[in-house]
Amino acid sequence: MEKFAFVFPGQGSQFVGMGKDLYENSITAREFFDKADSLLGFPLSQLCFEGPEEELRQTKVQQPAIFVHSVALTKLLQNIKPDMVAGHSLGEYSALVCAGALSFEDGLKLVQLRGKLMQKACEENPGTMAAIIGLEPSVVDEICREASNVGIVQSANFNSPGQVVVSGSIAGVRKAMELARSRGARIVKELAVSGAFHSPLMLSAKNGLREALDEVEINDAHLPVYANVTAKPVKRADEIRKLLYQQLTSPVRWQECISNMIRDGATELVEVGPGKVLQGLIQRIDSSVEIIGVDKFEDIAKVQ
Repeated sequence: MEKFAFVFPGQGSQFVGMGKDLYENSITAREFFDKADSLLGFPLSQLCFEGPEEELRQTKVQQPAIFVHSVALTKLLQNIKPDMVAGHSLGEYSALVCAGALSFEDGLKLVQLRGKLMQKACEENPGTMAAIIGLEPSVVDEICREASNVGIVQSANFNSPGQVVVSGSIAGVRKAMELARSRGARIVKELAVSGAFHSPLMLSAKNGLREALDEVEINDAHLPVYANVTAKPVKRADEIRKLLYQQLTSPVRWQECISNMIRDGATELVEVGPGKVLQGLIQRIDSSVEIIGVDKFEDIAKVQ
């Protein structure tokens, strides 16, 4: 039986003007953005619609912006019931709201705190990330082990075949980049990020998030959520809580998540949120599945 999946983007997919057309064309979307402004205590909608870009790029703004945009779109797509969901890093929170495990309000509080804690961790422990294209994941892991002699570095995102992102201290990541080039990587590129996400340098953020995760109400999901940490479907609230905690310092197993969803019957996937990053990754993971994106108000008609 053919199945339908929603996937939700993470950091880096934001752009100035995001959500503006949703706000102007939908009362439902307007309510989400207005509620977010009120709960966050700063004009998120204004930063989404008008910028400035430097401010929208800040982790503590970027994360709530992408989350609110994705959840508003999910509500506008409520005639479509996905059989399964997944989200890339931050996008996992949007996926959990879609699956009924988190309320919008609780999800937003967690995302706001997560963004603040991650930004603080970036300032306290400067780090960086780099994309390595053209090497097997096992080779990249080996390179990270070798580069760890000069500084912290580990594989952070297994995004698509032959594309791994490494994360850690500046010295560790740059050593890994050097080793990757010497091992014949096709492309080695340092990313324009504010810190070392999904690495041990996020430990202080992980510990800060634990308390909030312990207190927040998490329900059993009413459909499978393919978790970043394990790439396996999860529904139980206690497991969701544990995996969200682990997620901050663990690699994002995105390629495995998508492969497992396809194995479990997903034939059509919809990226719900700003940008097209996941569409590109999914096409490289398995070109046989249909993948479309819903970002703008006019895109909603494509899947209704």
